Amino acid sequence: MLRLPAVAGHFYPGNPQELARAVAGFTSRENPDEKALVRACLVPHAGYMYSGAVAGAVFSRIALTRKILLLGVRHYPRGEALAILSEGTWRTPLGDAPIDSRLAERLRGECPALREDSEAHSREHSLEVELPFLQVLDPGFSFVPVVVGTLRPEELRELGQGIARVLEESPEEILIVTSSDMNHYEDDRTTRNKDQAAIDRMLELDATGLYEVCRDRRITMCGLGPAMAMLTAMRQLGVENAQLVRYATSGDVSGDRTAVVGYAGMTFG
Repeated sequence: MLRLPAVAGHFYPGNPQELARAVAGFTSRENPDEKALVRACLVPHAGYMYSGAVAGAVFSRIALTRKILLLGVRHYPRGEALAILSEGTWRTPLGDAPIDSRLAERLRGECPALREDSEAHSREHSLEVELPFLQVLDPGFSFVPVVVGTLRPEELRELGQGIARVLEESPEEILIVTSSDMNHYEDDRTTRNKDQAAIDRMLELDATGLYEVCRDRRITMCGLGPAMAMLTAMRQLGVENAQLVRYATSGDVSGDRTAVVGYAGMTFG
């Protein structure tokens, strides 16, 4: 299967030279002497002009592995609640990124709720926008795309536990790239306040606490499901270190503080 780009020229540049320059610009602002070895990261997936700097700050600081699990949210109603693609390639303006079929098979074995489903992935942007960063910074990688369309805690717990078993048993390092924006379309002060409450729960690696604070305070974190699964995996793997790398809102770019979207860049491990 060849999955063609759905949001090139909209969320990010459709011209390959412009896209490569954009990624280089977002990732060259911070150039640490040593890349951090982490198990997972959280990065946003909005249009690059708004969230690219936050994603770039994370990707530029961490050591990228040759095998990557891309864990995102299914924004659209069509498709399976836990959808995986196990074969083929994804195309961006920078070329084709191969799906790691062996890793996908291992994930399906440990996470029986995962269903093969191209429909859930066909127009979804939450994973696609991360690929150009990986193509520029980590040529030769392979990945497995998974999108989450459920907020049922038990299903997400089982997914996270299965992911942890795959990472624990793998002879090669696997990085989880979790894709999520934070609170949506409230004023800047409210959004920052709500997002900090959610970030605090993630810094504590508390999947249940994240679910509860988003529910109770009505925090519209679109990647809540993927984040809960990732946090569950981190807890099972014994990860204790979580860091907030950068936070911003769309108002920092647009100047409009009346209705913003929040973006958090975090690392785990």
